[in-house]
Amino acid sequence: MMARQGIRPTMLSRPGERSGRRGLFRRLAKPALAAAAVLIAAILLYRALSNYSVADLVDAVAKVSTVRLLAAGGFAAASYLCLTGFDYLALRYAGRPLAYPRAALASFTSLSLGHNIGFAALSSGAVRYRFYSRWGLDAVDVGRVILFCGATVGLGLMTLGGVALVTLSGTAAELTGLGRATVLALGAANLALVGSYLLVAGLRRAPFRLWRWRMEMPELRLALAQVCIGALNFSLVAACLHQATMAIADVPFFGVASVYVIANVTALIAHVPGGWGVIETVVMRLLPGAEIIGAVLVFRIVYYLVPLALGAAALAISEMVLRRRKNLAAGEKFAAAE
Repeated sequence: MMARQGIRPTMLSRPGERSGRRGLFRRLAKPALAAAAVLIAAILLYRALSNYSVADLVDAVAKVSTVRLLAAGGFAAASYLCLTGFDYLALRYAGRPLAYPRAALASFTSLSLGHNIGFAALSSGAVRYRFYSRWGLDAVDVGRVILFCGATVGLGLMTLGGVALVTLSGTAAELTGLGRATVLALGAANLALVGSYLLVAGLRRAPFRLWRWRMEMPELRLALAQVCIGALNFSLVAACLHQATMAIADVPFFGVASVYVIANVTALIAHVPGGWGVIETVVMRLLPGAEIIGAVLVFRIVYYLVPLALGAAALAISEMVLRRRKNLAAGEKFAAAE
């Protein structure tokens, strides 16, 4: 009968065989994705460094004093430490709290790669899912973590940008070419948006609904922590850039902070991997001077490339450890069955 209907028996498979193939695909897909992420990180690191000659790298670093280079590195490390708090708070917002070391490992690895790959919500989100799925979170939980972290990024940028534009409106106007009234209005608008977010978090408990989507506001304490840790993170990043820039030009911190906020927003909109070229263009435009590229290059090395190398190594090591544990567990199960 199957032959008369034009169906070849060899094309049919039992349900057990189909589920077996799906299981095999899943077992192979995860390591393949992890290996691809490590490979992409290695390629990005190579391509980023290949844009500059060894002489360029040495000359750029040589122009920054040891004290400022160490200070920039310290601020970069503090920023990534601060970023681990994003995930730690986000896991509580999602109702799936984890121990801090686990949140820190997932956060650093995902963001050190995501900052360089671009499309951070997707790239870092994929790495986050790789880690958090091991520890019992599902796709919805990880989606809530990514949403919370994305909101924290926006709140941090608006808070730092608002303070920078309002506090040093004259400097910001001079650097950006905008009128002082416009700068003050932009700064006030940023701070008003942050204040509105906190107000809604304090007053509204019912979730927002958009078609089939539902978004719950964090409680006020969590929202305040979001604003504080987001602003602190971007202040540390701006301080890292400021230390590198001070080796070339005497620019006030909030002046660099306002420039960095503009550059970072531009990079986020452009979705260029790591903002390559975007941040350099904006900084050179707002802080004109042929030598400024050296300071930006040092910032790139300290804040992007060193963490990229460390994050790729952390991902590779975690995958090897996970594979070893799975092999040991499979061996114990096989031994118990015998």
